[in-house]
Amino acid sequence: MPRIEYSLLTTQLAKWSRCLTAIAMALAFVSAGCEAKQPADSTPKATERSVVRVAAASDLKFALGDVIAAFKKDAPTIHIEPTFGASGVLFEQLTNHAPFDVFLSADITYPRKLIEQQLAVADTEFLYAYGELVLWTSKFSGIDVEKLGIQAVTDPKVRKIAIANPKTAPYGRAAEAALKSLGVYDTIQDRLVEGGNIAETAQYVESGVADVGLIALSLAVAPAMRDKGVFWIVPADAFPRLEQGGVILSDAKDSAAAEKFRAFLISPAGRQILTNFGFNLPGA
Repeated sequence: MPRIEYSLLTTQLAKWSRCLTAIAMALAFVSAGCEAKQPADSTPKATERSVVRVAAASDLKFALGDVIAAFKKDAPTIHIEPTFGASGVLFEQLTNHAPFDVFLSADITYPRKLIEQQLAVADTEFLYAYGELVLWTSKFSGIDVEKLGIQAVTDPKVRKIAIANPKTAPYGRAAEAALKSLGVYDTIQDRLVEGGNIAETAQYVESGVADVGLIALSLAVAPAMRDKGVFWIVPADAFPRLEQGGVILSDAKDSAAAEKFRAFLISPAGRQILTNFGFNLPGA
């Protein structure tokens, strides 16, 4: 190819290349402008959910399930995550900043101690129930607790008597106090077996590990147990009153959601559910 023609061709290609580059840049600019002017995505986003983590005494194992279900209808975007245990054990965890928002204790003393340590908000303290203690046995045990009352624990057929650990569980302390005040503790002391919390204690007697047990009324009347056994209510003056109370913790992630749950628990609707599970309510 003659040199002059090759030179002209090269020059022309260079011009075309510059034109194409300019066009591409212009298109990119226009495209970016169009994207900037496009309306924001109007697709509805999923509703953000709040989580309230509740450290709860084991006597609430069944009642709290009904409370949470009812609360969910009023506050569908708030999810309640309960963890059950002995109040004393939960208290120790909370003093070490365990990740909870609300504490529901079988002994109001524990929430008050958290307030003293500035681990809970003072003006959120509340009483939600007075606990009741019962002597429970299986329908098939052959032990007539309804007739014999506390003397049933001295029946020769009773080999093991379940109570919660008095060192960490308020119901355990109440059971020990009742056995002593009613005059049978020394006779049956060597037959006691201790559950880690009151729900575990109920499981011991329900499963037959123990023949009778001193458990919370709220567990005895729950659907999971009420048709399986019979019980005798321990007189309220046989043990120190179980004042059950709660508090919102200082480290609560969503204090507004925690307050909504607290308010529902002590509302007429919440109190009615607690009444259904045998809790004696303050002021009732």
